[in-house]
Amino acid sequence: MAESKRTGMYLQRFSEAISCPRSCTQSFRSEGKNMSGKTVNSAILLLIIGNAMALISDVFIKLLEPGAPVFQFAFLRCLITLGFLLPLAGQLDRKNLFAGLKIHTARAHIHLAGILCMVIALGNLPLATANAVFYAAPILVMVLSVFLFREKLTPLSVTAVFSGFAGIILILRPVEFNWAAVAALTSAFTLAINAVLVRKLPKQQTTVHKLFLNYLLILPAAGALAWWEGAPWNSGMLVSAMGSSLFILGYNITVLLAYRQVAANQVTSAEYTGLIWAVGIGWIWFGEVPDLWFLAGSLMIVVPLILIGLQQRRRSPARGFNPSPEPAWQDLQDKPGYVAH
Repeated sequence: MAESKRTGMYLQRFSEAISCPRSCTQSFRSEGKNMSGKTVNSAILLLIIGNAMALISDVFIKLLEPGAPVFQFAFLRCLITLGFLLPLAGQLDRKNLFAGLKIHTARAHIHLAGILCMVIALGNLPLATANAVFYAAPILVMVLSVFLFREKLTPLSVTAVFSGFAGIILILRPVEFNWAAVAALTSAFTLAINAVLVRKLPKQQTTVHKLFLNYLLILPAAGALAWWEGAPWNSGMLVSAMGSSLFILGYNITVLLAYRQVAANQVTSAEYTGLIWAVGIGWIWFGEVPDLWFLAGSLMIVVPLILIGLQQRRRSPARGFNPSPEPAWQDLQDKPGYVAH
C-alpha cells in the first residue's frame, strides 16, 4: 500500500517509493543484483517481504498501551524517520532546498493528520479490518484524479470504485461504524490526497528530498501538538516509534529494489499480499478471527484492483488507474502514492 501504503500509510509509501527518480536508487545498484527486482519472481518476493515488514510496523503501533499519547507518538516517529534520512542528505538539492514549499507544506500536514488517524484506527480496529480500509486509498486516487485532473476512468476502473466502496461498507457495517472506522477512512483519504499532490511537486527532486522536507515540515506542528497534549515522557513510546519507523523504512527499500528493474504492471498485485499478512498476524498474534463479511468486503476491494493490474499487463500504458499518461512506477520517475503508508 512511503515516507516511507505507512511512514505510516499504505498509499503514501506506495506513492513515494515507486515514484523514486533513478538518482535515488543509485546507491542500491551495486548490491544484490539477483534480488534487485531485475526478474519478476525476485521482485514479487521483495514485495511480499516488504509488505510483511509494513505489517510489523503496524503491529508496533497496535501494541501501544490503551490511552497512549497519540501526538507524542506521531512526533517521535516523524523525528526518528527524519534521523534515518540524515545519512542520505547528500541527495538533497541544497540550492533549491525549499522548491515547491507550499505543496510540501500542505502534504506534510495532511500526512500528519493521516498518521494520527492511522494510530487511532489500528488501536481500535482489528489489524486486518484497518488495513482493508486503507486499501480504499487507490480507489480514492482514481476518484480524485477525475475531479482534479479530469482523468477518464475505464469501465473496469468505475467498477473498482463502486465495488471498493461497497466492500468498505461490508467490512465496517453501519451497525459497527464508530470513530475508529472514521479514522481509518480519513487515513485512506489523506493517503489518496497526498498521492495525487505528488504530481504537483518539482520533478527534479529526488524521493529523499521529498521525504526529508515532508518530515522536516511536519515536526513543528507535531511537536506543538505533543506539547499541548502534555503527556509525561514515555520511554516505551520511543521503542514503538523506532520499531515502526525502522520496519517502514525496510518496506520502502524493498519497494525501491522491486520496481527499479521490473514494470509495475507485472508485479504490483503482490502489494495486496499485505492484506494476507494482516489477516495472518491479526489471527495468530491478536486472536482476531476474520468473519465472512470481512472476507467478502476485502475481495470486493482488492479483486478489481488486481484486475486493473492485469489489464495493464495486457495493454500498456493503462488508463484510468494511474493518473499519469504512462505508468509512473515503470520508469521510476515522479508518480502518484501508498502509500505509508
